[in-house]
Amino acid sequence: MGSTTPPVRAACLARDTNETKIVLAINLDGGAFPSGTDKRLASGGDDGHASQASKSQTISINSGIGFLDHMLHALAKHAGWSLSLICKGDLHIDDHHTAEDVCIALGGAFKDALGVPNGLARFGSAYAPLDEALSRAVVDLSNRPFSVIELGLKRERIGDLSCEMIPHCMQSFAQGARVTMHVDCLRGDNDHHRAESAFKALAVAIKQATTRIPGKENESPSTKGTLST
Repeated sequence: MGSTTPPVRAACLARDTNETKIVLAINLDGGAFPSGTDKRLASGGDDGHASQASKSQTISINSGIGFLDHMLHALAKHAGWSLSLICKGDLHIDDHHTAEDVCIALGGAFKDALGVPNGLARFGSAYAPLDEALSRAVVDLSNRPFSVIELGLKRERIGDLSCEMIPHCMQSFAQGARVTMHVDCLRGDNDHHRAESAFKALAVAIKQATTRIPGKENESPSTKGTLST
């Protein structure tokens, strides 16, 4: 018997409201974006501050909030995703709607790309340092959206992103992705470092949780036999 090529884990999404207009495309294993990707996203890897193109990944993120772009760039890079995202939001009000909606949309696209999580590790955990900061993330592809995020940020803002929105962004992703996440910054003096180490730890934990386990294809990683309901 020949080997069976695993399915492509990719999705594209458009989410329009009176507050934000978002288009995005994601491939959880890197590589090309799916057919049907919005033409504004298809090339990716432009010269923006949160763009990077390599043999294995294409990343291009423009939410209108520089520090959010930086965090999502780190998330995509270390999770191994290709990710292209554009958001036009009501930033004349504040950063809340844009940051929240971007992360809900990203979570929804992640869920669509992942599909039924059969044959996967399901659980992932990781530590990530950034200089003096150290963070831990634990992820369960549970289909039960829940999050506990403790980053201990002290500043009011980092760049154009309010610090109160940083844990809320992770919570919004968990909601859209229907995963359980616990993310803690264990130490660190610099809030930029604390936040970035947390996103990097989350990326590595997600990559571990979504890893395909050889020999367990089509097997549900659950005692109840399904994670779909």
